[in-house]
Amino acid sequence: MKLVNLRDKIDKIDGKIIGLLNERAKMSLAIGQIKKSINKRIYSPEREKEILRRLKNLNKGPVTNEAIEAIYREIMSVSLALEKIKEVAYLGTEGSFTFMAAKQQFGSQVRYDSCESIAEVFRKVEHGDCDYGVVPVENSIEGAVTHTVDLLVDSELKICAQRMIKISHHLMSLSEMIQIKKIYSNPQVFGQCRNWLLSHLPKAEQIWVTSTTEAAKLALKDKNTAAIASSEAAKLYGLQILKSNIQDMAHNTTKFLIVSEEDSAPTGKDRTSIIFSIKDRMGALHDMLIPFYKNQINLTKIESRPSKKKAWDYYFFVDLEGHRLDKSVEKALAQLENLCKYLKIVGSYPVE
Repeated sequence: MKLVNLRDKIDKIDGKIIGLLNERAKMSLAIGQIKKSINKRIYSPEREKEILRRLKNLNKGPVTNEAIEAIYREIMSVSLALEKIKEVAYLGTEGSFTFMAAKQQFGSQVRYDSCESIAEVFRKVEHGDCDYGVVPVENSIEGAVTHTVDLLVDSELKICAQRMIKISHHLMSLSEMIQIKKIYSNPQVFGQCRNWLLSHLPKAEQIWVTSTTEAAKLALKDKNTAAIASSEAAKLYGLQILKSNIQDMAHNTTKFLIVSEEDSAPTGKDRTSIIFSIKDRMGALHDMLIPFYKNQINLTKIESRPSKKKAWDYYFFVDLEGHRLDKSVEKALAQLENLCKYLKIVGSYPVE
Protein backbone atom coordinates (compact mmCIF):
# COMPACT_ATOMS: atom_id res chain seq x y z
CA MET A 1 0.00 0.00 0.00
CA LYS A 2 1.24 3.47 -0.88
CA LEU A 3 2.31 5.98 1.77
CA VAL A 4 -0.43 8.42 0.75
CA ASN A 5 -3.09 5.73 1.24
CA LEU A 6 -1.79 4.86 4.72
CA ARG A 7 -1.79 8.53 5.71
CA ASP A 8 -5.33 8.88 4.40
CA LYS A 9 -6.41 5.98 6.62
CA ILE A 10 -4.70 7.59 9.63
CA ASP A 11 -6.51 10.88 8.92
CA LYS A 12 -9.85 9.08 8.91
CA ILE A 13 -9.03 7.25 12.15
CA ASP A 14 -7.98 10.58 13.74
CA GLY A 15 -11.32 12.05 12.76
CA LYS A 16 -13.14 9.22 14.51
CA ILE A 17 -10.93 9.59 17.60
CA ILE A 18 -11.69 13.32 17.85
CA GLY A 19 -15.41 12.65 17.61
CA LEU A 20 -15.26 9.93 20.27
CA LEU A 21 -13.11 12.08 22.60
CA ASN A 22 -15.67 14.86 22.48
CA GLU A 23 -18.52 12.38 22.99
CA ARG A 24 -16.68 11.04 26.04
CA ALA A 25 -16.15 14.59 27.31
CA LYS A 26 -19.90 15.26 27.10
CA MET A 27 -20.53 12.14 29.18
CA SER A 28 -17.99 13.39 31.74
CA LEU A 29 -19.80 16.74 31.95
CA ALA A 30 -23.09 14.93 32.56
CA ILE A 31 -21.48 12.78 35.27
CA GLY A 32 -20.03 15.92 36.86
CA GLN A 33 -23.47 17.52 37.06
CA ILE A 34 -24.92 14.40 38.71
CA LYS A 35 -22.05 14.29 41.22
CA LYS A 36 -22.57 17.95 42.03
CA SER A 37 -26.32 17.44 42.60
CA ILE A 38 -25.71 14.61 45.09
CA ASN A 39 -22.66 16.33 46.68
CA LYS A 40 -20.26 13.60 45.58
CA ARG A 41 -16.58 14.26 44.99
CA ILE A 42 -15.46 14.60 41.39
CA TYR A 43 -12.26 12.58 41.47
CA SER A 44 -12.69 8.83 42.10
CA PRO A 45 -9.34 7.00 42.37
CA GLU A 46 -11.16 3.68 42.58
CA ARG A 47 -13.01 4.33 39.29
CA GLU A 48 -9.76 5.44 37.66
CA LYS A 49 -8.04 2.20 38.65
CA GLU A 50 -11.00 0.19 37.35
CA ILE A 51 -10.82 1.95 33.96
CA LEU A 52 -7.05 1.49 33.63
CA ARG A 53 -7.19 -2.19 34.57
CA ARG A 54 -9.97 -2.83 32.09
CA LEU A 55 -8.16 -1.02 29.29
CA LYS A 56 -4.93 -2.92 29.92
CA ASN A 57 -6.85 -6.19 29.76
CA LEU A 58 -8.40 -5.11 26.44
CA ASN A 59 -5.10 -3.96 24.97
CA LYS A 60 -3.66 -6.37 22.38
CA GLY A 61 -0.78 -4.12 21.22
CA PRO A 62 1.41 -2.98 19.60
CA VAL A 63 0.73 0.00 21.92
CA THR A 64 2.19 -0.83 25.36
CA ASN A 65 0.13 -0.78 28.55
CA GLU A 66 2.37 2.02 29.82
CA ALA A 67 1.50 4.10 26.77
CA ILE A 68 -2.21 3.32 27.17
CA GLU A 69 -2.06 4.53 30.78
CA ALA A 70 -0.24 7.74 29.79
CA ILE A 71 -2.79 8.48 27.05
CA TYR A 72 -5.77 7.84 29.29
CA ARG A 73 -4.22 9.79 32.15
CA GLU A 74 -4.53 12.87 29.94
CA ILE A 75 -8.02 11.95 28.75
CA MET A 76 -9.16 11.60 32.37
CA SER A 77 -7.35 14.84 33.23
CA VAL A 78 -9.48 16.61 30.61
CA SER A 79 -12.58 15.13 32.25
CA LEU A 80 -11.51 16.39 35.68
CA ALA A 81 -10.94 19.87 34.26
CA LEU A 82 -14.36 19.86 32.55
CA GLU A 83 -16.00 18.71 35.78
CA LYS A 84 -14.43 21.72 37.51
CA ILE A 85 -12.10 20.06 39.98
CA LYS A 86 -10.45 22.63 42.25
CA GLU A 87 -6.70 23.06 42.31
CA VAL A 88 -4.35 20.32 43.48
CA ALA A 89 -1.88 21.47 46.14
CA TYR A 90 1.63 20.04 46.10
CA LEU A 91 4.97 20.54 47.84
CA GLY A 92 7.59 22.60 46.02
CA THR A 93 7.29 24.23 42.62
CA GLU A 94 7.06 23.04 39.03
CA GLY A 95 9.86 20.56 38.43
CA SER A 96 9.86 19.07 41.94
CA PHE A 97 9.42 15.34 42.43
CA THR A 98 6.10 15.98 44.17
CA PHE A 99 4.92 17.95 41.13
CA MET A 100 5.92 15.01 38.93
CA ALA A 101 3.89 12.68 41.18
CA ALA A 102 0.91 15.06 41.05
CA LYS A 103 1.00 15.23 37.25
CA GLN A 104 1.24 11.46 36.97
CA GLN A 105 -1.83 11.20 39.19
CA PHE A 106 -4.01 13.99 37.79
CA GLY A 107 -2.54 14.79 34.34
CA SER A 108 -1.68 18.16 32.83
CA GLN A 109 -5.16 19.65 32.42
CA VAL A 110 -5.98 20.38 36.07
CA ARG A 111 -4.70 23.43 37.94
CA TYR A 112 -1.88 23.04 40.43
CA ASP A 113 -1.08 25.12 43.51
CA SER A 114 2.55 25.29 44.62
CA CYS A 115 3.18 25.13 48.40
CA GLU A 116 6.33 25.92 50.38
CA SER A 117 5.73 23.28 53.05
CA ILE A 118 3.88 20.03 53.67
CA ALA A 119 1.84 21.81 56.35
CA GLU A 120 0.69 24.36 53.75
CA VAL A 121 -0.51 21.53 51.48
CA PHE A 122 -2.62 20.16 54.33
CA ARG A 123 -3.99 23.61 55.24
CA LYS A 124 -5.09 24.39 51.67
CA VAL A 125 -7.05 21.15 51.43
CA GLU A 126 -8.47 21.49 54.95
CA HIS A 127 -9.67 25.05 54.23
CA GLY A 128 -11.25 24.09 50.90
CA ASP A 129 -8.85 26.11 48.72
CA CYS A 130 -7.84 22.89 46.98
CA ASP A 131 -9.67 19.58 46.56
CA TYR A 132 -6.55 17.42 46.83
CA GLY A 133 -3.01 17.58 48.15
CA VAL A 134 0.08 15.61 47.13
CA VAL A 135 2.87 15.04 49.68
CA PRO A 136 5.86 12.68 50.01
CA VAL A 137 5.53 10.14 52.82
CA GLU A 138 8.30 7.55 52.46
CA ASN A 139 11.50 6.86 50.56
CA SER A 140 12.80 3.35 49.97
CA ILE A 141 16.28 4.36 51.19
CA GLU A 142 15.78 7.07 53.82
CA GLY A 143 12.46 5.90 55.25
CA ALA A 144 9.53 8.02 56.40
CA VAL A 145 9.05 11.72 55.76
CA THR A 146 8.31 12.43 59.40
CA HIS A 147 6.58 15.79 58.89
CA THR A 148 3.91 14.16 56.73
CA VAL A 149 3.45 11.33 59.22
CA ASP A 150 3.08 13.78 62.14
CA LEU A 151 0.51 15.88 60.28
CA LEU A 152 -1.64 12.81 59.59
CA VAL A 153 -2.11 12.36 63.35
CA ASP A 154 -3.96 15.65 63.90
CA SER A 155 -5.45 16.32 60.47
CA GLU A 156 -8.94 15.17 59.52
CA LEU A 157 -7.81 14.61 55.93
CA LYS A 158 -7.85 11.10 54.50
CA ILE A 159 -5.50 9.26 52.16
CA CYS A 160 -7.45 8.59 48.95
CA ALA A 161 -4.61 7.40 46.68
CA GLN A 162 -0.88 6.81 46.49
CA ARG A 163 1.70 7.26 43.77
CA MET A 164 5.13 5.63 43.55
CA ILE A 165 7.86 7.55 41.71
CA LYS A 166 11.30 6.21 40.81
CA ILE A 167 13.75 8.90 41.89
CA SER A 168 16.79 9.90 39.84
CA HIS A 169 18.98 12.65 41.28
CA HIS A 170 21.16 14.89 39.15
CA LEU A 171 23.92 17.32 40.08
CA MET A 172 23.35 20.60 38.21
CA SER A 173 25.01 24.00 38.08
CA LEU A 174 26.13 26.91 35.90
CA SER A 175 29.71 26.23 37.04
CA GLU A 176 32.11 23.36 36.37
CA MET A 177 32.22 20.50 38.87
CA ILE A 178 35.74 21.41 40.03
CA GLN A 179 34.44 24.88 41.04
CA ILE A 180 31.58 23.66 43.26
CA LYS A 181 31.86 24.88 46.86
CA LYS A 182 28.22 24.67 47.99
CA ILE A 183 25.42 22.25 47.16
CA TYR A 184 21.72 22.90 47.76
CA SER A 185 19.09 20.21 48.22
CA ASN A 186 16.73 18.85 50.85
CA PRO A 187 17.83 16.54 53.69
CA GLN A 188 16.22 13.42 52.19
CA VAL A 189 18.10 13.91 48.91
CA PHE A 190 21.45 14.44 50.64
CA GLY A 191 20.85 11.18 52.51
CA GLN A 192 20.09 9.35 49.25
CA CYS A 193 23.33 10.63 47.63
CA ARG A 194 25.58 10.43 50.71
CA ASN A 195 28.23 8.04 49.36
CA TRP A 196 28.50 9.69 45.96
CA LEU A 197 29.00 13.11 47.55
CA LEU A 198 31.66 11.75 49.92
CA SER A 199 33.55 10.28 46.97
CA HIS A 200 33.24 13.16 44.50
CA LEU A 201 32.58 16.39 46.42
CA PRO A 202 33.70 15.74 50.02
CA LYS A 203 34.65 19.39 50.71
CA ALA A 204 31.50 21.00 49.30
CA GLU A 205 29.17 22.53 51.91
CA GLN A 206 25.76 20.88 51.97
CA ILE A 207 22.95 23.39 52.52
CA TRP A 208 19.46 22.13 53.35
CA VAL A 209 16.42 23.70 51.68
CA THR A 210 12.75 22.67 51.66
CA SER A 211 12.57 21.35 48.09
CA THR A 212 14.76 20.37 45.15
CA THR A 213 13.25 23.11 42.96
CA GLU A 214 14.20 25.73 45.54
CA ALA A 215 17.71 24.23 45.41
CA ALA A 216 17.78 24.63 41.61
CA LYS A 217 16.66 28.28 41.86
CA LEU A 218 19.41 29.03 44.39
CA ALA A 219 22.06 27.34 42.23
CA LEU A 220 20.95 29.58 39.37
CA LYS A 221 21.70 32.71 41.42
CA ASP A 222 25.01 31.86 43.10
CA LYS A 223 28.43 31.21 41.57
CA ASN A 224 30.33 28.04 42.41
CA THR A 225 27.16 26.37 43.67
CA ALA A 226 25.20 23.34 42.55
CA ALA A 227 21.86 21.73 43.25
CA ILE A 228 20.74 18.14 43.41
CA ALA A 229 17.34 17.91 41.76
CA SER A 230 15.36 16.30 38.93
CA SER A 231 16.15 16.56 35.24
CA GLU A 232 12.88 18.51 34.93
CA ALA A 233 14.26 21.15 37.31
CA ALA A 234 17.44 21.44 35.22
CA LYS A 235 15.36 22.08 32.08
CA LEU A 236 13.06 24.50 33.88
CA TYR A 237 15.86 26.69 35.27
CA GLY A 238 18.42 26.31 32.50
CA LEU A 239 21.03 24.51 34.58
CA GLN A 240 23.67 22.19 33.15
CA ILE A 241 23.55 18.61 34.44
CA LEU A 242 27.10 17.84 35.57
CA LYS A 243 26.40 14.26 36.62
CA SER A 244 23.28 12.11 36.26
CA ASN A 245 21.86 9.45 38.58
CA ILE A 246 24.04 10.18 41.58
CA GLN A 247 21.75 8.38 44.04
CA ASP A 248 23.56 5.62 45.93
CA MET A 249 20.91 2.97 45.30
CA ALA A 250 19.39 2.13 41.91
CA HIS A 251 16.04 1.13 43.45
CA ASN A 252 15.43 4.60 44.91
CA THR A 253 11.66 5.09 45.01
CA THR A 254 9.48 7.60 46.86
CA LYS A 255 5.87 7.05 47.86
CA PHE A 256 3.56 10.06 47.62
CA LEU A 257 0.13 10.33 49.20
CA ILE A 258 -2.92 12.06 47.75
CA VAL A 259 -4.95 13.49 50.62
CA SER A 260 -8.52 14.82 50.56
CA GLU A 261 -11.63 15.05 52.72
CA GLU A 262 -12.64 11.48 51.83
CA ASP A 263 -10.85 8.23 51.12
CA SER A 264 -11.71 5.84 48.27
CA ALA A 265 -14.32 3.14 47.76
CA PRO A 266 -13.23 -0.52 47.62
CA THR A 267 -11.64 -1.85 44.42
CA GLY A 268 -10.66 -5.36 45.51
CA LYS A 269 -6.99 -4.40 45.64
CA ASP A 270 -6.65 -1.81 48.39
CA ARG A 271 -4.53 -0.69 51.29
CA THR A 272 -5.63 0.85 54.59
CA SER A 273 -3.50 3.11 56.77
CA ILE A 274 -4.18 3.44 60.49
CA ILE A 275 -2.65 5.15 63.54
CA PHE A 276 -2.94 3.83 67.07
CA SER A 277 -1.39 4.32 70.49
CA ILE A 278 -1.04 1.70 73.22
CA LYS A 279 -1.10 1.49 76.98
CA ASP A 280 2.34 1.37 78.59
CA ARG A 281 2.53 -2.26 79.68
CA MET A 282 4.58 -5.33 78.84
CA GLY A 283 3.46 -7.11 75.69
CA ALA A 284 1.05 -4.34 74.66
CA LEU A 285 2.30 -4.04 71.07
CA HIS A 286 2.23 -7.82 70.68
CA ASP A 287 -1.43 -7.83 71.73
CA MET A 288 -2.25 -5.10 69.20
CA LEU A 289 -1.05 -7.32 66.37
CA ILE A 290 -3.12 -10.37 67.32
CA PRO A 291 -6.40 -9.12 65.70
CA PHE A 292 -4.62 -8.88 62.34
CA TYR A 293 -3.14 -12.36 62.70
CA LYS A 294 -6.50 -13.87 63.70
CA ASN A 295 -8.26 -12.27 60.73
CA GLN A 296 -5.46 -13.20 58.29
CA ILE A 297 -4.62 -9.61 57.38
CA ASN A 298 -1.16 -8.87 56.06
CA LEU A 299 0.62 -5.83 57.51
CA THR A 300 2.87 -4.14 54.95
CA LYS A 301 4.41 -1.55 57.30
CA ILE A 302 4.58 -0.70 60.98
CA GLU A 303 6.44 2.33 62.28
CA SER A 304 6.55 4.28 65.54
CA ARG A 305 6.64 8.05 66.10
CA PRO A 306 6.82 10.04 69.37
CA SER A 307 3.38 11.40 70.28
CA LYS A 308 4.91 14.77 71.37
CA LYS A 309 2.34 14.86 74.17
CA LYS A 310 4.20 12.81 76.78
CA ALA A 311 7.79 11.57 77.10
CA TRP A 312 8.30 8.06 75.73
CA ASP A 313 4.71 7.92 74.47
CA TYR A 314 4.40 6.68 70.87
CA TYR A 315 1.98 6.43 67.99
CA PHE A 316 2.20 3.44 65.67
CA PHE A 317 1.56 3.86 61.96
CA VAL A 318 0.42 0.71 60.20
CA ASP A 319 -0.33 -0.08 56.56
CA LEU A 320 -2.39 -3.20 55.96
CA GLU A 321 -3.77 -5.03 52.95
CA GLY A 322 -7.49 -4.62 52.36
CA HIS A 323 -10.15 -1.92 52.61
CA ARG A 324 -11.63 -0.66 55.87
CA LEU A 325 -15.06 -1.85 54.62
CA ASP A 326 -13.85 -5.42 53.99
CA LYS A 327 -15.43 -7.70 56.61
CA SER A 328 -12.13 -9.12 57.83
CA VAL A 329 -10.52 -5.66 58.14
CA GLU A 330 -13.62 -4.25 59.83
CA LYS A 331 -13.54 -7.08 62.36
CA ALA A 332 -9.83 -6.69 63.08
CA LEU A 333 -10.09 -2.92 63.56
CA ALA A 334 -13.04 -3.35 65.95
CA GLN A 335 -10.98 -5.79 68.02
CA LEU A 336 -7.97 -3.47 67.94
CA GLU A 337 -10.05 -0.50 69.10
CA ASN A 338 -10.98 -2.42 72.26
CA LEU A 339 -7.31 -2.98 73.05
CA CYS A 340 -5.61 0.35 72.29
CA LYS A 341 -5.83 3.86 73.78
CA TYR A 342 -6.42 5.57 70.47
CA LEU A 343 -7.24 4.42 66.94
CA LYS A 344 -7.59 6.46 63.77
CA ILE A 345 -8.27 5.16 60.26
CA VAL A 346 -6.28 7.48 58.00
CA GLY A 347 -7.78 6.11 54.81
CA SER A 348 -8.34 3.21 52.43
CA TYR A 349 -7.13 3.59 48.85
CA PRO A 350 -6.24 1.59 45.71
CA VAL A 351 -2.74 0.20 45.38
CA GLU A 352 -0.79 0.51 42.12
